[in-house]
Amino acid sequence: MKAPARSGPKRRGDGVGKLNRTGEELKSIAEVDAALYRASYLSSKEISTTVFLAIVLGKPILVEGPAGTGKTELAKAIASALDAELIRLQCYEGLDDAKAIYEWNYSKQLLRIQSARSSGADGAEWSDVKEDIFSEEFLLARPLLRAISATASAVLLIDEIDRVEVETEALFLELLSDFQVTIPEFGTIAASRHPIVVLTSNNTRELSEALKRRCLFLHIGYPSKEREKEILTLKVPGLGDALAAQIADFVAMLRSLDLKKHPSISESLDWAVTLLTLGASDFDSETVVSTLNVLLKYQGDIEKAIAKLN
Repeated sequence: MKAPARSGPKRRGDGVGKLNRTGEELKSIAEVDAALYRASYLSSKEISTTVFLAIVLGKPILVEGPAGTGKTELAKAIASALDAELIRLQCYEGLDDAKAIYEWNYSKQLLRIQSARSSGADGAEWSDVKEDIFSEEFLLARPLLRAISATASAVLLIDEIDRVEVETEALFLELLSDFQVTIPEFGTIAASRHPIVVLTSNNTRELSEALKRRCLFLHIGYPSKEREKEILTLKVPGLGDALAAQIADFVAMLRSLDLKKHPSISESLDWAVTLLTLGASDFDSETVVSTLNVLLKYQGDIEKAIAKLN
């Protein structure tokens, strides 16, 4: 991606004006709820309220909850609802600024230096070369810088932030509080248009207070049986109400067991598609047992489920 042009994000001292925020067309909680539904995301009052406040207040959203409860899907749905670009940063142990924010194009810089040397640049000209190689032309934008640089609507998804070390969280603090990033050799780049920022966490570790206080907090847990039935009906075309209710009841029963990994919403959706593919219009023990590996991913969990069925 090309580095930000001076006509878009501004470096320190360029006089950034009033920021334009993404999502100005969503002027109420009800409009957010309807927009998410059109994006095939079944929201709740708490979720729609949090998204609305994120738009109005220009605050990031920190979404916590078990894996597979629709946290990442929420960011995708917001982007779809706003017809915005989704920019995703997948977090992992060892993530650094070269992968999260920016990196210099070292090979291109080296060619520029060699070109200057071959032309016999004197001291004054070398100063110009040094200034040149730390310009926008040599800057490689990573997800955080891309989101700040966006001149159109954008949603930045920082996925599974609990996977990075506590020290690495510092990479995100400037962006989350001021919607800007600082590059030592270049300056500070501030957003001319706020992206909507969604951070997700599976609660594998406690996040820092510094990160949490910069965000609106939202917890998404496993849905009730009634809500899961609604999700199944919305997301799986052709799934009848009766079968959807049976799937929701069975998955809720599995989540009540002491399992190593409880089935996620995405796995219950996969199971619904599986049952439809097999032509199952109702539950029968043989079909359930033979397809439990779609819902459960450990043999011990499958054995506990079969024992419960018997």
